[in-house]
Amino acid sequence: MSPEAAPSEFRLETPPAPARTRSEEFWRSFRRNRMALAGLVIFVLFFLGAVVGLVLTSGDRPLCDPALVRLPEKLRPPLSTPHLESLAPEERPALGIYLFGTDDLGRDVFVRMLQGAWVSLTVGFVAVGISVAIGILLGGLAGYYGQRRIRLEQLLVMAVLLTGAGLLAAGLRTWAVLLLAAGHAWLFWSISPWGIQHRRTPLRGLDFLRRNTLMVDTLIMRFVDIMLCFPSFFLILTVVALLPASIYTIMTVIGLTSWEGTARFVRAEFLSLREQDFVAAARVLGVGNLRIIFRHMMPNAIAPVLVSATLGIASAILTEAGLSFLGFGVPPPHATWGNILSDGKRFIFDAPWLTFIPGAAILIVVLSFNLFGEGLRDILNPRLRERH
Repeated sequence: MSPEAAPSEFRLETPPAPARTRSEEFWRSFRRNRMALAGLVIFVLFFLGAVVGLVLTSGDRPLCDPALVRLPEKLRPPLSTPHLESLAPEERPALGIYLFGTDDLGRDVFVRMLQGAWVSLTVGFVAVGISVAIGILLGGLAGYYGQRRIRLEQLLVMAVLLTGAGLLAAGLRTWAVLLLAAGHAWLFWSISPWGIQHRRTPLRGLDFLRRNTLMVDTLIMRFVDIMLCFPSFFLILTVVALLPASIYTIMTVIGLTSWEGTARFVRAEFLSLREQDFVAAARVLGVGNLRIIFRHMMPNAIAPVLVSATLGIASAILTEAGLSFLGFGVPPPHATWGNILSDGKRFIFDAPWLTFIPGAAILIVVLSFNLFGEGLRDILNPRLRERH
């Protein structure tokens, strides 16, 4: 008797395979990508080193002082032992040796690298947080509203308020207060009786702005195109040279000049998601636009944002190192990998470790973030996952 003709009670049915959750499927795919897994391991080690550096080098009396000068111990090679007879007890290295050697002032390079790891981590995450927030906002608005029109009057008020917030974040409080005051004054004037009467008079004052409109998507994406035309590093270099030197300025400027890629990713996702049935159902139920954007559409568009943010952290760390190397980065007494590299370029033949150690650290960390980001892209994209 053939299996097809066998009675149903005698047939052997294969039990279905247990369904995997999203997290299980993610880790299963992630473990297959060894390069991405190696990048994740290096990132975890970098993060732990940065936290240890923060604990050991912060406070009024740190356990390891990265700014401690030991002139008799200058330019000592890696793994060298200190001359204890020429050092006070508080000047002796905590590890008993100079693991990465010393610089031209006798400062422990290993301790300075630990502090620089925390600075690089902070700059990378905060700058990317700013850029992702701006990119999500502008990309979401462009993708969701599309060809809807916005009045130039509303655009002017929005530009004034956003510029004032940017100046406030950069530390220019006086200009920020003046600009924000002007924006609020315009808002109150526009709703006042005199302002309403002024609107009825054709082509007077700013009535031209009220009579003209622009499409939201066109406006935002042309602004993105303009920002992409500027060489970002030289734009950052110019702004940093004009503003007061601080770690907050570096983070803010890098974040405000690196959001264009995220905005394009989010816009592309929103253009496809806004035609889906769940978005149409939310509109029919009377759900507000902001709730639809951030509650229903954004979770479905977060995959390319995560990839962009991971790659952006590497770019921010590299940009901060470049600025510090040129002398426009985080000011002393903070040690960064860029200014350690800059200090060592004068002794590249006498003390090559001052150049090779921070250079290798920057290379390995940036490479780990890039590998991790590429792995995320392959895992979160179903088409690329099927190829592997």
